[in-house]
Amino acid sequence: MKLAVFGASGRTGRPFVRQALGAGHEATAFVRDAEKLDGDVRDHDRVTVVEGDVCDAEAVAEAIEGADAVVSVLGHAEGSPDDVLTLAADHVLRGMERAGVSRLLWLSGAGVRTGKDPERTLGGRLMTGALKLVGGDLLADSKRAVERIVDSDTEWTVVRAPRLTDGERRGEYRTGYLQLGPRDSLSRADAADFLLRCAVEGEWTNEAPMASY
Repeated sequence: MKLAVFGASGRTGRPFVRQALGAGHEATAFVRDAEKLDGDVRDHDRVTVVEGDVCDAEAVAEAIEGADAVVSVLGHAEGSPDDVLTLAADHVLRGMERAGVSRLLWLSGAGVRTGKDPERTLGGRLMTGALKLVGGDLLADSKRAVERIVDSDTEWTVVRAPRLTDGERRGEYRTGYLQLGPRDSLSRADAADFLLRCAVEGEWTNEAPMASY
């Protein structure tokens, strides 16, 4: 399977690409700076590195050509516009349509809610309130990006994770429309594990599950 990975050099992108390679897949790693990729990954014979900006629609579209699925592990980086995820979603969706690619995996935060989520606990409401207070514009951008994806004609899966850590890959975690609190977390390696599982096995198509320990 060939995966176009946006945000491949980030803290979740790096374990995702490694896991994909370990499972025998190919990856097109879309990054702003190729030097941020580990050398062995950058030079791997099943990795194609594309340097570009997700705000550049043509660069995004070219990276998607020939892919079987698109994976976004993008976040808000220093210096990026506040609406970078909305722009990225728009450009990815257009690129997928042009390339005839239907499968999309998108990593988002648990602060993005859906109508299928259970009623929030007091801790969950406090967590959402804190997110809005500290990064209201960024949370709004994440929500808009997910809305674009949900309204698209793609076979999408939005994986929503709580606080991400740099812990090891366990391969065991809860998935579904979960009731999360401020203490819930997931390692980036396991977020990558779940994204890859959904990409390969077609799990949770047109759903937005959470994943958490």
